[in-house]
Amino acid sequence: QVQLVESGGGLVQPGGSLRLSCAPSGSFFSISVMGWYRQAPGKERELVATFSRNGIPNYADSVKGRFTISRDNAKNTVYLQMNSLKPEDTAVYYCNAAGTVTIMPYKTFDAWGQGTLVTVSS
Repeated sequence: QVQLVESGGGLVQPGGSLRLSCAPSGSFFSISVMGWYRQAPGKERELVATFSRNGIPNYADSVKGRFTISRDNAKNTVYLQMNSLKPEDTAVYYCNAAGTVTIMPYKTFDAWGQGTLVTVSS
């Protein structure tokens, strides 16, 4: 029902910036929350930032002051502006969306994108 497509990853120098986007597609769904997670080599997936339609953006301590999550409500597209990137930010970044299908039987969903690789290296 719901597909998520991430884009914007790539190779960047330390101190540089990237902007990730996550665009949902499909029909008959309503998204409650969207956010970004990342998984570095040899590490477990971790929360980076989330944006709730009814709440305040939430960030991991490691990215506060450097990353900003934003949303285009009309498109349900979520962005992650990443500034002052560090080598330790290198990871595959995954978009996540949770919500409800708006046709019977009104199932909830928890969708993940395919991931986009961010590499911070000189």
